[in-house]
Amino acid sequence: MNTTNTLDIAGLETVYDQLATAIDAVGAEKSELLLVKLALLAANQLGNAQKFGEMIATAQRDL
Repeated sequence: MNTTNTLDIAGLETVYDQLATAIDAVGAEKSELLLVKLALLAANQLGNAQKFGEMIATAQRDL
């Protein structure tokens, strides 16, 4: 049984839109702080430091 919660394409597009709107709302000078706070909240919700580290590595690839 797969208990992993994932988003479908429509859900990812919704999240992308929400994030883009929030970044625009706070402006360039605070966008980095917003993203760090969001990452910490997501890590806390995930509850797994190792998995979060793996997610960071995945996000860093091919930038």
